[in-house]
Amino acid sequence: MHRVFQVFIDLLSNAGDTDAFAETMAITATALDLSCFAYLALPQRPNDRPLVISTYPENWVAHYVRNNYEQLDPVIRQALESPEPFRWGLDLPAIQIAPAQRIFLDEASEFGIRLGFTVPIHDGRGPVAALTFAAEQRRPQFERCIDTHGRVLQLMAMYFHAHVRRKLAGERKIDGILLSPREFECLEWSSRGKSAWEIGSILGISRRTVAFHLDNARAKLGVRTIRQAVVRLAESKR
Repeated sequence: MHRVFQVFIDLLSNAGDTDAFAETMAITATALDLSCFAYLALPQRPNDRPLVISTYPENWVAHYVRNNYEQLDPVIRQALESPEPFRWGLDLPAIQIAPAQRIFLDEASEFGIRLGFTVPIHDGRGPVAALTFAAEQRRPQFERCIDTHGRVLQLMAMYFHAHVRRKLAGERKIDGILLSPREFECLEWSSRGKSAWEIGSILGISRRTVAFHLDNARAKLGVRTIRQAVVRLAESKR
């Protein structure tokens, strides 16, 4: 697992577009006997479309996005309610779902998406993304990987989300003051109680580099301490 994780981090660090991110996670999933995956980041504004990076069948993904299924998908609805990873699908206790959601699951099953392991990703402003490893049927390899490496998969999902957001997201402003993607990202992780060393581990950069970006953010915001910068960030979200 250590080798797989190191390859994942190396590929993730070099990924710069959606295709490269999809390839990174696809290679990792294959190495772990996980057949396919889907990362979905919910839109910030009601009329925007979600960001989807996936190895699901392309016609299913297009159909999903076109019909705004993220608003209906019971897996995403459950991911919104709790940050804890969960399994869903065949032979598992059924969750209470509406008839339209049952139709949705039947549609998904036609594309071979019948069960999975989903990692909700909450970033301090509520649940905004989820990464799912899915399969068509129960296989010993799939079950064994989830049982053995569930927490590592959760960590991978967080890393994946952090890199996607940094490289694919737009401008980051606090009270009209523009921060670089890296400055904003480091400040957000700091607001969640992460130390410079922990932030560096998550983002794949050194502790000194994290401190450099945090200090730049502090200076741009015109405050004396990182704690004050974090307070400015929190106030801007409200």
